Amino acid sequence: MTYTVSADLQAIVGGKTLTRPEIVKKIWAYIKAHKCQDTKNRRMIVPDAKLSKVIGSRPIDMMKLAGCLSKHIK
Repeated sequence: MTYTVSADLQAIVGGKTLTRPEIVKKIWAYIKAHKCQDTKNRRMIVPDAKLSKVIGSRPIDMMKLAGCLSKHIK
């Protein structure tokens, strides 16, 4: 099943329609490439300016990422 992603999420994942696994894979690639994980607690995602439009400006636990993404896919 493919989903349409919001403009904010599209800026990170690079596609307008993707499957959920593709979205998760691409957002994790972005997180790792832009060093958005806390260096001491790798479970915490510390958003940069682009990622904060999707998950908010506060650090979140990686287990809450899926809930944040749900708000940006249809």
